[in-house]
Amino acid sequence: MSTSDQYKREIMKDLAGGNKEILEPNGNDALGEKYQSFDDFADRSSRDERHGLIKRSFNPQNVPAAQMDPELKQAINKIKPNERDDVARDFFKHLKERGLSDKDLEKRLGLSTHNPKRMNGDDVGKLASFAYTAHPDIFQEVLADQPAILKFLSNPLVGAALGAIAAKWLHK
Repeated sequence: MSTSDQYKREIMKDLAGGNKEILEPNGNDALGEKYQSFDDFADRSSRDERHGLIKRSFNPQNVPAAQMDPELKQAINKIKPNERDDVARDFFKHLKERGLSDKDLEKRLGLSTHNPKRMNGDDVGKLASFAYTAHPDIFQEVLADQPAILKFLSNPLVGAALGAIAAKWLHK
């Protein structure tokens, strides 16, 4: 059994047994009651709600890059091409503000192009993985602005990252 499969089984076992992370008391604990499912959360939540939850949940300390990278690539390949363009454009915009040019990132990450409209899912996945490990704050900003990716992350990853709220949704 692969490490990823074992990790997913452990998460599902913990969630099924009620072993879950308690969220900080900042008002977001009620999100599990406000939204029917994770897809509903991704569709209807405000940017601030998404950002607060993503900031606490999706970072290399909580979910290792080795676990997140394949999930990101899979999720990005499932979103619509125009949404994928928007995601790439957002990553490039934020990374440019840090002094990383589109062309430098193309060379550094081995992208097929630096034009967001021509990028395939693999290119955007590399860009997202880079941001996740090297600039987690940028990753969190883009995820909060582009919730389409959230809908396609696997349930075990969502469960690991979002703890108590995901547990409520996964049990429905």
